[in-house]
Amino acid sequence: MNKILKFRYHNLIVLLFFSLFALLLPIGNVPLFDLDEGAFSEATREMLLNKNFLTIYLNGELRFDKPILIYWFQALSVSIFGLNEFALRIPSVIFSLLWLSAIYLFTNRYFNEKTALYTSIIFLSSLQINIITKAATADALLNMFIVLSMFSFYHYFKTKNINYLYYTFTFIGFGVLTKGPIAILVPLACTLIFLLIKKEFLFWIKSVFNIKGLLIFLVIALPWYILEYLDQGQLFIDGFFLKHNLSRFNSTFEGHSGTYFYFIPVLIFGLLPFSTLVIKTLTKIKTYLNNDINLFLFIWFIFVFIFFSFSNTKLPHYIIYGYTPLFILMGIVFNEYLKQENKKVFLVLFLPLLFFLTIFLFLPNLLQMIPIKDKFVNSIEDEIIEVLDIYFQVKLCILIILTLFIFKIKLIKLENKFLLISFIFVISVNYIIVPVVGKIQQEPIKNIALYAKENKLKINMYKMNNPSFNLYSQSLVKKGAPKKGEYILTKKIYLKDFNKYTTIKEEMGIVLIKY
Repeated sequence: MNKILKFRYHNLIVLLFFSLFALLLPIGNVPLFDLDEGAFSEATREMLLNKNFLTIYLNGELRFDKPILIYWFQALSVSIFGLNEFALRIPSVIFSLLWLSAIYLFTNRYFNEKTALYTSIIFLSSLQINIITKAATADALLNMFIVLSMFSFYHYFKTKNINYLYYTFTFIGFGVLTKGPIAILVPLACTLIFLLIKKEFLFWIKSVFNIKGLLIFLVIALPWYILEYLDQGQLFIDGFFLKHNLSRFNSTFEGHSGTYFYFIPVLIFGLLPFSTLVIKTLTKIKTYLNNDINLFLFIWFIFVFIFFSFSNTKLPHYIIYGYTPLFILMGIVFNEYLKQENKKVFLVLFLPLLFFLTIFLFLPNLLQMIPIKDKFVNSIEDEIIEVLDIYFQVKLCILIILTLFIFKIKLIKLENKFLLISFIFVISVNYIIVPVVGKIQQEPIKNIALYAKENKLKINMYKMNNPSFNLYSQSLVKKGAPKKGEYILTKKIYLKDFNKYTTIKEEMGIVLIKY
């Protein structure tokens, strides 16, 4: 009993430690990133400014991209903490912690505490998760609801406790209020496929058409949709359902296309530093499909992977809807792998991390060697290299040396090596690489926006779409043909479009001019 309590205490300490460094501490380190963080955050600012908590506006125009729930949470947070990066990102961090808790408890229930720990560390340390869990967007909230709905349904399938079915409908309802039909599609399709294979189709029909469950779903999800339709009419139907949902699958949306194999590299890079563990897990998957839980998890992952591979609009974060079951399967494989430690440990655990750190270490050299097609990036290449300075490279060198040291020391158990390299990756992403990316990509926007706010300038944004500028300047911007006497925010490469102008401020290729 004492050993069990000690192990649980150890798990809790490890997860709290990782959560602190991976989720909480970094959220104020960098400015909000455009496009998504800037858009969600500015829409929340305008919601509070206009005191309109029903309809979303961005730069004074209707925004039907997503439903309302995340904006309410962000608005509440801003009301408490003020308008800043911490306030706008903390809701996602909280939902990510709940998402993590659900993963740990579910995995512990159906497997064991060690697998639950490994799965949770994989979650906290993966590249895409490190990005999405702190982003001031709807994604962490949506993924939490999808995961909770899927877990609840599986509990219901195994226990036949009707309350779990009602929880499923509850979480789907809130998911629909977060991002729309996708919160219905994933649990509906995955549970159907699973129960067809289990020859339990009648069970699925009875579950889906449970009257009380449907009423719970409708009470949660329907009111806002009705009120929004009454407020905006056909504009809401066309903008939300047709444009931002149906059109994303049927046609390429905003240039986000890709081949059927689009998500294979996303999977490999998005799950760094566990890329080789992903491959190992997927190649061994047949040996793990001999029970209900593993089959359920695999169907969940593979449905998301295949469905979005056939969608005409492809974005990297779509695959995250299927990451949770994959994390659990990876945790199972790693737990088995611990029992047969051998030389492959280098390939499975260390090579992806070393590859990642080395790429960024030599990034200044690569930028000089590889032709850059993007005119804007090409125009600021020297400034980028200046930011990737000796201090940046020394930090990465230290992490590379630490990684090799951990690999070489035989006294360190493989389990502890796993924890150490996971932590090294968390540090490299959140405290070295992302801050540098933020300094290059977003700090110029923020600094010029603060200047515009201080000097009460009205801005015309020319050939740019950076809603974070609105947030930091706390103003709306004009987007149209520049006129003489206006203050223009644009990129240096577009200055050729202007005859006579005065440069007010310039940073990293972003310029504020008076035309």
